[in-house]
Amino acid sequence: MTLEQTLDDGERLAQLDGEQLRQLVGLVEYGASGDPFPVSGWDSLVWVVGNAVQTAHFFQSAFGMELVVYSGPETGNRDHHGFVLRSGAARFVITGAHDPGSPLADHHRAHGDGIVDIALSVPDVDRCIAHAAASGATVLEPPHDLTDQHGTVRVAALAVHGDTRHTLVDRSRYTGPYLPGYVARTSSHVKRAGAPERLFHAVDHVVGNVELGAMDRWVEFYNRVMGFTNMAEFVGADIATDYSALMSTVVANGNHRVTFPLNEPALGKKKSQIDEYLEFYRGPGAQHVALATDDILTTVDALRAEGIEFLGTPDSYYEDPALRARIGDVRVPIEELRTRGILVDRDEDGYLLQIFTKPIGDRPTVFFELIERHGSLGFGIGNFQALFEAIEREQDERGTF
Repeated sequence: MTLEQTLDDGERLAQLDGEQLRQLVGLVEYGASGDPFPVSGWDSLVWVVGNAVQTAHFFQSAFGMELVVYSGPETGNRDHHGFVLRSGAARFVITGAHDPGSPLADHHRAHGDGIVDIALSVPDVDRCIAHAAASGATVLEPPHDLTDQHGTVRVAALAVHGDTRHTLVDRSRYTGPYLPGYVARTSSHVKRAGAPERLFHAVDHVVGNVELGAMDRWVEFYNRVMGFTNMAEFVGADIATDYSALMSTVVANGNHRVTFPLNEPALGKKKSQIDEYLEFYRGPGAQHVALATDDILTTVDALRAEGIEFLGTPDSYYEDPALRARIGDVRVPIEELRTRGILVDRDEDGYLLQIFTKPIGDRPTVFFELIERHGSLGFGIGNFQALFEAIEREQDERGTF
């Protein structure tokens, strides 16, 4: 399957071509004919939050996203508000309970703000669900149609770790703005003068945190049920500091459009970031979302101007001669990276630039990564030490380390 053939409607709508996606997120070509569970890409990340009205505004004003679709009491949805936001090919659906008796209120009471559904675009919902069911997966919703005047969307849903799900979506027979029950809507929010058209173009990867001893089981789930392959594994000294540790395996679909690093805690002297997440989220779930940008400096500057806080990086990181020797030449002078706290890593395929926000909600759970790839298909293994030490400093300030 060529890169252009892997594009879904959202990516074409965002005017992204196959080569741009290859650069942004490390897309690769693969033969889909033998894939028992073909996945085209991300459909949407569905959030449950305590206040969808304010959170939707936050993602517009701070992250530069655009409100495109809405569902709520005004459209006949008496259960909840749903705001659909886009930035390039990335789509967030922000939901919050309108009715105090909504199941969303119970979910939020348990977990706080977070991602409940990592929805995936697939060309054949029935084929995927048949394979998943035969492989022992829990089918939360069997294949069914959602229809309105714009056509029909075929959907189904699988259970994954914790209360997280994957809704499988086929929009090939639908011309509406999102799903039946949603209507097109724009916002009165006006970007600052001179603001970039968008701050990120796509979702690069979504990290899932699971409990101790569960990582291998969920890696095997993605291998067996969804036909994903393992891209990388990080254990031991790869992903540990003097005080805390974790283990991680990265799984990806055939074209690497959908990538899930799966983390579990490892024994350490103190509480790891994974332990902290599991404690405050009350179980497994999506820890962070990596957002792909082609200009990380502009993105970071714009986010900081809107009040987004990032993890700090000590000057010693940029003064390390081993780092300078390893990374070689990158498009941004090291001093420019230092002033913004941006990390850099290189592997055999190229290099990447990355930076991580602090948690964006009341609980120390969900945060974002900004990533700019230049050939690298990795996840910044050379930065793990600096990153985890930065997270530990934040944990120490919160009193949870």
